[in-house]
Amino acid sequence: MQRVLEGRTAIVTGASQGLGFEIARKYIQAGADVMICARDGAALRKARAQLLSLAAPSQKIAARPTDVSSVSDVNDLVAEAVNVLGACHVLVNNAGIYGPKGEIENVDWAAWVKAMEINVFGSVLMCRAVIPHFKKQGYGKVVQLSGGGATSPLPRISAYAVSKAAIVRFAETLAEEVRGTGIDVNAIAPGALNTRMLDEILQAGPDKVGKKFYERSVKQKESGGAPLDRGAELAVFLASAASDGITGKLISAVWDNWMEWPEHLADLSATDAYTLRRITGRDRGFDWGDK
Repeated sequence: MQRVLEGRTAIVTGASQGLGFEIARKYIQAGADVMICARDGAALRKARAQLLSLAAPSQKIAARPTDVSSVSDVNDLVAEAVNVLGACHVLVNNAGIYGPKGEIENVDWAAWVKAMEINVFGSVLMCRAVIPHFKKQGYGKVVQLSGGGATSPLPRISAYAVSKAAIVRFAETLAEEVRGTGIDVNAIAPGALNTRMLDEILQAGPDKVGKKFYERSVKQKESGGAPLDRGAELAVFLASAASDGITGKLISAVWDNWMEWPEHLADLSATDAYTLRRITGRDRGFDWGDK
């Protein structure tokens, strides 16, 4: 891999396993210094050891156990990252959970709220903590992980669906809020991944997650799902100078030709393509529903 992130520092949340770990691995291969975090300290130490084995002698790899839904944890994480790595240029908000599974009137309410705290509040808190650093240096990249729940309903997995839609809209909103400051904010739809979250769905079973979604998950498990490295490669692109000026977009790692987007920056900036928007009747050929 070309070292397109040489001289850049990144914080990657939820990086002890799965896509977060793969993104951290790709960042190191691309030359970045990285701070990883997760709630499980033992898993985090193991992940850091693996990442250190891939790093050049001059690269810095730090790790800190963190609950991204905790204001103090988040502030301490960012402060330590800036102190240890010397700066922060990239934030990858990857930490997330499915939350409770089942019909909304039956799921544990505390667990539903906790999913929102981790998936939504955690990403917002991380942005609140790093944006002042980005503004001070006149440059920064926020890479927000999304999911299938952002663009289509997920019955019986409502906390996940609601949180993912919310965080994509926050990313769009933040992109506008910081426009002109040198900060780009984008969301990634990585595709259907075969990670621990898929195993969680399979363990829950069709009674909890619904027969249709369960059967789709079984097929995904058998087929291998979307490759982890595709989402990680998009995360590298969005952290690099190649993506400068691309902002406020929800990008599919699997289906979008994102590597060609820098050639069409003016078009991207002038359109609401690759964003969450309301579909009107006229968008679907109806002439009776709207003016």
